[in-house]
Amino acid sequence: VYKEVSRQIRGIFARYTPLIEPLSLDEAYLDVTDCPLYQGSATLIAEAIRRDILIETGLTASAGVAPVKFLAKVASDLNKPNGQYVIPPQQVAAFVNTLSLRQIPGVGKVTAEKLAALGLQTCGQVQQYPRQALLQHFGKFGAALFERAHGIDERPICPDRLRKSIGVETTLAQDINTLEQCQPVMSTLIAELQRRMARTLEGAKIQRQVVKLKFSDFKQTTIEHKSDEVSVALFYSLLAQALTRQHGRGIRLVGVSVGLYDPSSSPAPSVATTQLNLAF
Repeated sequence: VYKEVSRQIRGIFARYTPLIEPLSLDEAYLDVTDCPLYQGSATLIAEAIRRDILIETGLTASAGVAPVKFLAKVASDLNKPNGQYVIPPQQVAAFVNTLSLRQIPGVGKVTAEKLAALGLQTCGQVQQYPRQALLQHFGKFGAALFERAHGIDERPICPDRLRKSIGVETTLAQDINTLEQCQPVMSTLIAELQRRMARTLEGAKIQRQVVKLKFSDFKQTTIEHKSDEVSVALFYSLLAQALTRQHGRGIRLVGVSVGLYDPSSSPAPSVATTQLNLAF
């Protein structure tokens, strides 16, 4: 039912633009730069889409409107569950100046703690921090963080974005501690992964297998190995390797996944034009 309603809502999106990048069953980016409806007003288009969704499905929807993707995503969270928030281009600088780094997609609890230890809690503070220092502390993500803090996000909407992985994980009702306790959990997860692959793989090739553990202190670890076909034995070997990092902590989450082969090796093109993005 959830998937069917999601398809119905995607159909509503398609009336306004073909440039739709799904994030999940209930989230998507839309580029409405070239939409001729409502005099090209992204604000009015977002209102119309939300109205169509309510009339045709009975569901409310929230939306964020902004010139770039990550700000549209941030804005979509500000007036939930049934509203929208608009960040016009001329207000981007003022908006990001006070924006909490925790609100930037990709900045999780651990990263936020590391940033706070450096005295960085808002985008305005990052703007005053040396870019090279961010790279030293956070690698490639440091460069992206520096750009987001300045309101920059040149990623285009990708309607045909390739699936990069298929996975399944479970958070346990009670922490477990041993390899023997993990094995039946792994068995269930691998079986579900194989079912999902049968439904969605559609000829795509895998290139690695991954095991993920999250411990009782909420820190997590992943172990992966190259593989061009699913090996149950390899999953259990990766589990054993991951457990060497346990260090006495309980295990609260177990996950397995496969990484899919990406035939495209060229970098994504940069975007020179201004986009009007919606996030739902």
